[in-house]
Amino acid sequence: MKKTWGGRFKKPTDPQVEAFTESISFDHRLAAFDIEGSLAHVQTLVKAKLLKPQEGKKLVAGLQKVRRMLETGSLPLDSSLEDIHTAVEKALTKIVGPLGGKLHTGRSRNDQVATDLRLYLRHAVKEAVGAGTNLIAVLAQLALQEKETLMPGYTHLQRAMPITLGHHLSAYAFMFTRDMERFLTAWDMANALPLGSGALAGTNHSFDRKLTAKKLGLKSVLENSLDAVSDRDVYVDFLAAAAVTQMHLSRLSEDLILWASSEFGFIEMDDAFATGSSLMPQKKNPDVAELVRGKAGRVFANLFGLLTVLKGLPLAYNRDLQEDKHFVFDSADTVTASLKTMAGFLSSMKFQREKMGRAADRDLTLLATDLADVLVKEGVPFRLGHEIVGRVVHYCLEKGKRLQDLTDAELNKFSDLFPKGTSQQLSVVHSVNAKQTVGGTSPRNVEKQVKTLTMELGKIRKKASQL
Repeated sequence: MKKTWGGRFKKPTDPQVEAFTESISFDHRLAAFDIEGSLAHVQTLVKAKLLKPQEGKKLVAGLQKVRRMLETGSLPLDSSLEDIHTAVEKALTKIVGPLGGKLHTGRSRNDQVATDLRLYLRHAVKEAVGAGTNLIAVLAQLALQEKETLMPGYTHLQRAMPITLGHHLSAYAFMFTRDMERFLTAWDMANALPLGSGALAGTNHSFDRKLTAKKLGLKSVLENSLDAVSDRDVYVDFLAAAAVTQMHLSRLSEDLILWASSEFGFIEMDDAFATGSSLMPQKKNPDVAELVRGKAGRVFANLFGLLTVLKGLPLAYNRDLQEDKHFVFDSADTVTASLKTMAGFLSSMKFQREKMGRAADRDLTLLATDLADVLVKEGVPFRLGHEIVGRVVHYCLEKGKRLQDLTDAELNKFSDLFPKGTSQQLSVVHSVNAKQTVGGTSPRNVEKQVKTLTMELGKIRKKASQL
C-alpha cells in the first residue's frame, strides 16, 4: 500500500522493516481518540478557511462513518497501514474521496499522536480512579465494621503492639486516597493540546488552537511546539501514579497472603477468589493477591522503561517515542484490573476475628510498651522504664507468662516503682482504647478516620465526575 510519505522514496519498504516499524498492532487502541481529534481539527481548518464549510461537513460525516466502522469492527487495521492515524485517513478517503487528503493539512503524526495519547490518558485516569474509589469505599466500610476487632500490630513482621483490624484497613484506604489524587494530577497535566504544533516548528496556517482545545475539552494549548511533540512527561506522571498505586496494592496483597496462611489464619478466602493445586487436593491458594503483588514488577518496569527511552533523546520527535504506548497501555490495564480485583477479593473474604483477638491477647509480651507507660505515669523517665520492662519481658519469656498475669510481687522484683495493681491496668482492650491521640488505633479514632475517608472519597468522586 502506498505510504503517506512515499513521494520521497523510489523503493518500497522492505517487508521486514515494515513489520518492525508498524505500530497499528497496538496503537489501534487510540482509534476513537484519533477520530475525536480529527473531528476537532476539521472545525479548526474550516475556521482558518482552509476548508469550505461544505467540505467540513462532508469530512465530519465521513469521520463519523469511520467511527461506526470502528465500533462494528469493520475498520481495516492491517500492518500495511503502518499506524492508526494512517488507517483512519485511508478509511476516510475511501468514503469521501480526495477530500480526505485535506484533513492532514497543518498537522503531523507527531502532534497528532501526542494529542491522541493525552486524550487516551484522560480516559485511563477515569477508569483507574473509578476502580480506585470503589476499593477505598470497600476498605472504609470494612474498617468501620472491624473497628473493635483486635489483632497484633507488627513491625519488622514481629508482633509489636495491639491494634484494631479497622485501623489496619484504614491505613490502606488512606494510601489509595493519595494514589487517586496522583492520578487526578496526571489528568490535569494531560489537559493541554499539542495539536497545531506540526512536526516540530508549528504551522504556516492561522489556526485557532484554543478552539481545537475547547472542542476536545482541553483547558489549554502547549506553548512550545518542540516541547509539544517531543515531551512525554505527562505519561511519566501517569506511570508514576500507577506504580505507586500498584506498590500499595502489592503491600496489601502481602498482608493478605500472610493472613491466609495456616501460621496466621486471620482470613478465610472465598472460593471464587482462590485457586487450588493440580497435585495437592487440600490446597487453597491466594493466587489473586499473589498476582497483584507480582504485577507490581511490570508496572514498575513500565515507568523505568519509558524513562529509559526518554533519557537520551534530542529534540524534537524521534521514532523511539513509538515505544511509549506499550508502557502506558499495559500499566493502565494492569492497575485498573488490580484495583477492581482487589475490591472483589476483600469484599468476599471472611476475617477470623476470634483468632486475631487470641493472637493479640495470648501473646506474652505484646503489652510491654503499655507496661513501660505505667512507669512513665509514675514519673519514671521513659528510657529507665524501657530498661526495667526489658528485664521483665525476659522473665516472662523464661517463665512462659503474660505480662498482664504477673503479680505485684513479681513486678517489684524488678522495680519498686510499679504501683499496686499494675497488672490490672494491662489488657489488649485497654491498650487499644487508650490510643486516643489523633491517628491512633482506638475504635473511636477509626470512626473518625472513616469519616475523613468518606469526605475525601466524596471530593475525589466529585472531581472525577467533572473530568
